[in-house]
Amino acid sequence: MILKSPEKPRRYFLIDIDTQRDFLLAGSDACIRNHREVLAHIRRVMAWARHEHIPIISTAEVYRNNGRTTIGHCIDGTDGQRKIPYTLLWNRASFPADGMNILPADLLRAHRQVILHKRCIDPFDEPRLDRLLSEVQADEFILIGAGTEDAIKATALGLLQRGKNVQVVVDAVGSRSRTEAKLALRKMETKGAKLTVTKNLAGVSHLRQVGACDCENCRGRAKPGAAKIGRED
Repeated sequence: MILKSPEKPRRYFLIDIDTQRDFLLAGSDACIRNHREVLAHIRRVMAWARHEHIPIISTAEVYRNNGRTTIGHCIDGTDGQRKIPYTLLWNRASFPADGMNILPADLLRAHRQVILHKRCIDPFDEPRLDRLLSEVQADEFILIGAGTEDAIKATALGLLQRGKNVQVVVDAVGSRSRTEAKLALRKMETKGAKLTVTKNLAGVSHLRQVGACDCENCRGRAKPGAAKIGRED
């Protein structure tokens, strides 16, 4: 083990996957279909993690605007590439996607959130992310973010292949295709992941707005039956 972890393994690590504006706010071609509900639950899980001092490893896609890429989202330097504000902790460290795997030995002791950028969907294709996710020890890795059929699935399967215990918070992960998301969740569960919901981790609350997206749907009140979702403590 190269990275210095606490003497005893953490009970939980929250893996916050690509909670970026292009994926979660209306107006982007890459926005997930169920962004309103997912945003509310992500907000609740993040509040729980802060309150319970759960360490957070965040991933964020980033692509260079060099005129050659066909990718139209998460372009370096754009607002769409930025993370949703309430997915950021003040005590955090951020690393670029540069093909390196160097990490400070005291990283997980010095910071409550580590943000690693990636130029791909699968975090294990980035050397620094591969190293961190492979080496860190915890009883359980809890996954939230976007999107279920690609980055969430790749992260969950990669962790499972490395002998990690994984929980996927199904109402805090978004997708673009309901059918593909169901297939992805089924595959993750078959490989050993546990499927859970936000209230099992963080209880219930009465948040009526997601507090990030300006679309008409997100500014409105929650529908009956969807009211008991994430509120910051």
